[in-house]
Amino acid sequence: MKFFWNKSVHENAAHYYQLAKDSKEKIAGLEKAIEETKKEIEEAKKPEKKDVKIKKQKQWFEKFHFGYTSGGLLMIGGRSAQQNDQIYAKYIEEHDLFFHADIQGGAAVILKCGTRTGPDSEIVDESELKEAAQFAACFSNAWKNGNAAVDVYCVKKNQLSKHATGGFIPSGAFAITGERKWFKDTKLSLRIGMGEIEGGGTAELEIVPEISKRKIQNTLKLVPSLAGKDKGALAKSLAKRFGVHPDIIQEMLPNGKTKTMESK
Repeated sequence: MKFFWNKSVHENAAHYYQLAKDSKEKIAGLEKAIEETKKEIEEAKKPEKKDVKIKKQKQWFEKFHFGYTSGGLLMIGGRSAQQNDQIYAKYIEEHDLFFHADIQGGAAVILKCGTRTGPDSEIVDESELKEAAQFAACFSNAWKNGNAAVDVYCVKKNQLSKHATGGFIPSGAFAITGERKWFKDTKLSLRIGMGEIEGGGTAELEIVPEISKRKIQNTLKLVPSLAGKDKGALAKSLAKRFGVHPDIIQEMLPNGKTKTMESK
């Protein structure tokens, strides 16, 4: 220990007391740092927990507009002229029914009558036909035009053709023969909300005809309106309500502007 001759005994003692105090504080800080480092090392040794998200495998019909009737029948509609042709070429079956709004431009909607099982599998209630007609009305240019209603017709598979004598059938259109079943002044209106996957499971966003009795929660009513929001803006606002990515919602919506209101 060095003695400072130019300082008094008391000053020397005070000097070394302060050194000892400073050293004690440094040691305490060092010990704390060592303990924190040990904890960090132990945490690093633990296996990292990752949230495992199981990616839902898409069904074949999810590339189209789709929905279910009150009785559980699948409805699919083309999002483009090319998809209309694809539906006709690959997905319409013998007992299915074809719906289209009586206006140029719109989805070719197929009511998949074979998607119900059980003793009543071949019975299609009139109310379900009206639901499919409303679905076809909503995904037609009538929505884009802001129309309140439009006529819709229905035919069987064997009444459809992509060939016409002495004429040209453009992409997405069809030649139709025989008598059509008409649904006059079909109202353009949809409901969107959280429903259940067919067969049970996690709640998913669904869009259904307004007249459908299918149970969905947190429901909003959608109607065409030239003063409403366009698809992109509406998808963003609905994404916050339903917790779904805007791109998913945008794919579900009809083309054109839409007004929303709380569904009763």
